[in-house]
Amino acid sequence: MTATDTVLDVRDRDDPPFPIISDALDDLGPDESLLLVNSFEPEPLYDVLADRGFDHETERVDDDEWHVTIEPE
Repeated sequence: MTATDTVLDVRDRDDPPFPIISDALDDLGPDESLLLVNSFEPEPLYDVLADRGFDHETERVDDDEWHVTIEPE
């Protein structure tokens, strides 16, 4: 994994986070990465990432904080 270029923290959003995550993925360049910060492990996102050609690495930072580093394959 490369150094993170963009951080997207979706923990305090009132609306569903998927649309903003999808937009952030659309904006990633081939050598860029996205650090997604979430309050739970976003397991449903993993299949979407694979289908869209992204690798990910997940780390549980705290009981209610998960970091998912996402980058193009």
